Amino acid sequence: MLFTDPKDVIHGYITGMRKKYMNPIAFMTIAISLSGFIVLMMQQKMGYLDLTMFEMWVNQEGMQNFNQKVMTFTNEYYSLLFLLFVPVFAFAGWLTFNKNGYNLTEYTVLITYAQAQYSLVTFPFSLAILYFIPDTYLMSSLIFSVFMVALIIYIMQMLNRYNWGSFLARMIAFLGLIIIGYVGIIIFIYILLFATGTITLDDLKNINQATSSAINWASYNLV
Repeated sequence: MLFTDPKDVIHGYITGMRKKYMNPIAFMTIAISLSGFIVLMMQQKMGYLDLTMFEMWVNQEGMQNFNQKVMTFTNEYYSLLFLLFVPVFAFAGWLTFNKNGYNLTEYTVLITYAQAQYSLVTFPFSLAILYFIPDTYLMSSLIFSVFMVALIIYIMQMLNRYNWGSFLARMIAFLGLIIIGYVGIIIFIYILLFATGTITLDDLKNINQATSSAINWASYNLV
């Protein structure tokens, strides 16, 4: 129903219909639990992952070591990091796609349903890619992240039903806001990386290395 009639699920839950569908927290809990299998598989396949996809024009050996540290950190705190995207998408959607006048908490319900749906749908594909062709997993994660954003936009539009002109303008504004939020999350993650001692200033000798690792981390963590 989140694909065919998301308004029935989300608007229904927000307006008090709580027994027909699973609540968003339980739905997200299942999605995160299944994602734990992805993390375990990723740890087993770490040696097969292509960590060089963002390492052009930088010190290959230093970049690979840097990426290994970031990947180890994200595996350890995967659930927390995944949830950081919920408030970013919720705030951006609340400002741009909100004909129904939802408050920010209600919009968080919408995004929680959408992200859990995305995680559940992509889970079997991610598992299969990691098992059979792990060297393509990071590139696949970029494609999956585009699908996630598209799914969230689709669900928001289905709930609000803007005309095409208004929809396109709001979509552009939404994408701009999530890019800002995306950068903010990357900065926050680097603060955590430094605070926990995962990386040091010696790891950031080249700003290009830091930038490529940030992209690497964010694309992987969206899946």
